[in-house]
Amino acid sequence: MAETCLLDALRRRLRELDRVVVAFSGGADSAFLAWMAHDTLGPSAASAVTAVSPSLAGEEAADCAALASEWGLRWRTVDTDELARPAYVANDTDRCAHCKSELMDALAPLAEAAGATIVLGTNLDDLGDHRPGQAAAAAQGAAFPLVDAGFTKAAVREASRALGLRTWDKPAAACLASRVPYGTPVTLGTLDRVGRAEAALHRLGFRQLRVRHYGDVARLEFDVADLPAAVALRREIVAAVQSAGYARVTVDLEGFRSGNLNHPAGAGG
Repeated sequence: MAETCLLDALRRRLRELDRVVVAFSGGADSAFLAWMAHDTLGPSAASAVTAVSPSLAGEEAADCAALASEWGLRWRTVDTDELARPAYVANDTDRCAHCKSELMDALAPLAEAAGATIVLGTNLDDLGDHRPGQAAAAAQGAAFPLVDAGFTKAAVREASRALGLRTWDKPAAACLASRVPYGTPVTLGTLDRVGRAEAALHRLGFRQLRVRHYGDVARLEFDVADLPAAVALRREIVAAVQSAGYARVTVDLEGFRSGNLNHPAGAGG
């Protein structure tokens, strides 16, 4: 019953917005929102747009294309260039604000041409973390239908499961820059190194993980349940991460924690 009420509330909110452009990163939240917008408003009033840049893992970009094809979404990509913004490269605690400003600048012409509102897949749980990007997006006119309808992360996953969306249990996948501690400049080389290391670990069978970047040292976070497998595959893991350009490989025994570098002041997802 609660799930039905949430879905009804989301559909009402989307109809109020009338026409939307969904910022579609391929994660569980934005995928759910893109599917719901398409199902509620139809392809003439709902489109999904994926911002492609060095901070988006290649695997995620490919999955966006696959999901759009599977679900029949009206979908396109736009290029964004966060690295052209010195404040983003400097990587202070407001890095995400500069990233979201770049995203909004790229999506705004598309939304304006369609008479649409830009919508993001922010949920209620996101409001409790350090998320300066949300404020930046809101200041530029973005709406957050999942928040308005009362969706938590768990509710998004449960509703996605009930609707048969394969993204219901997709691991969280924040942008690659979130692996870089605040104060360490974000560069193309760093993003490439992190992305290649994580892709190599995914190929070894690990779904939920982070490669935290500390210069030549990679600090790996796996789900706690996967730590025994990580120990068993330590030689393969070291080889995979070193092949991406890291000299030393360490494992965080506390396991994967989304946003853990935000406390007290690190990076993000």
